[in-house]
Amino acid sequence: MAYWLMKSEPEVFSWDDLVAKGAQGEEWDGVRNYQARNNMRAMKLGEKAFFYHSRTATEVVGICEIIAEAHPDSTTDDPRWECVDVRAVQPFPQPVTLAMCKADPRLADMVLVNNTRLSVQPVRDSEWAVVCELGGL
Repeated sequence: MAYWLMKSEPEVFSWDDLVAKGAQGEEWDGVRNYQARNNMRAMKLGEKAFFYHSRTATEVVGICEIIAEAHPDSTTDDPRWECVDVRAVQPFPQPVTLAMCKADPRLADMVLVNNTRLSVQPVRDSEWAVVCELGGL
């Protein structure tokens, strides 16, 4: 099982918005970066992802689950763009900020630390464990 990190600007779509969608979840639509799209194509049902508030807060705030594998993005007619569906699983007791990740030497190789612009990215098992620890899980 792989782990992921998915970024959203909280003023556009926040953790609370995903929680409000309940078990039906929501499309992770609007991604227009080939590397991020390819990461979504690699996602499998049941895999987990960190929900990361980008731009203003820059912090991991919860865990979501992939509930539908890659399919056409409903926000465009362009067949190049696909998305997955996710649902909220669990909030973090304490958000894990980008600054916390950058300060922890165990996360020095994490994509988030080295490429803060990629909106959908893989997370190694060891990094998953560290971020969960930092967030109080």
